[in-house]
Amino acid sequence: MEFRTKSGTTLVYDDRGPSGGLPVVLIHGHPFDRTMWAPQAEALERAGYRVIASDLRGYGESAVVPGRTLLADFADDMAALLDHLGVERAVVGGLSMGGQIAMEFHRLHRNRVSALVLADTSPVSETDDGKAFRNRLADRLLGEGMAGYADEVIDRMIAPYNVTALPGVAAQVLAMMRTTAPEGAAAALRGRAERPDYRESLAGAEVPVLLVFGADDAYTPVADGEALHRLIPHSALVVVDRAAHLPNLEQPERFNAAFLGFLGELQCRERRSLPGGALERVS
Repeated sequence: MEFRTKSGTTLVYDDRGPSGGLPVVLIHGHPFDRTMWAPQAEALERAGYRVIASDLRGYGESAVVPGRTLLADFADDMAALLDHLGVERAVVGGLSMGGQIAMEFHRLHRNRVSALVLADTSPVSETDDGKAFRNRLADRLLGEGMAGYADEVIDRMIAPYNVTALPGVAAQVLAMMRTTAPEGAAAALRGRAERPDYRESLAGAEVPVLLVFGADDAYTPVADGEALHRLIPHSALVVVDRAAHLPNLEQPERFNAAFLGFLGELQCRERRSLPGGALERVS
């Protein structure tokens, strides 16, 4: 399905599951598209949840927007999509850059978040060196395209042992990266370089938060997840063994079990009409 924002950007999205189910928004990372969430969307739909997953502007089948795309632009797109669908509040989940967009959505549209799921992501603002790196990478992608970059990072996106053990997953991840429009990826990199620090807003989060990190993630190590768990009052941390930066694809059964368990507990709390309490940390 397609939706056009007020700014004229066309977003392509899936809206699956019963219309009366608890809405769950899934936000993909860079440089991927909404199909990275296929194992989760299928499991959540089977469990009776309404699953909303969009290709971000500049990615997948959505419109390519060159220049610079701030995380706030992505978050506002998600808010506009929810308005279009008549969804007031939702569980908002994201991985890597998608997690940062979820944090930005929480910062800007806090009253629309019933819970957060943050996977393999960091709340810290970019360093000066990081800004320079992201802008250089944006220039490189515009000049060279995505193929060389994809080949370089595949064994960091998924664990090297999974590149060999899970050839289908490796092929899917490579295909998503190689087919991403360089203009969209570059715009997101430039915007992501300017992201704010989300630690203050997360420390004040009043909703339950599930944190999921791959045990062997080199981009966002487990230590980052532990720091988030200490920071966020109502949080649970799940560490997924035999996975790196994309545990939802490398170990989908374990990821789905954590996700579904979290949502089940959330619904139990809502039925009991009790305020959210601190969740048990598991690993």
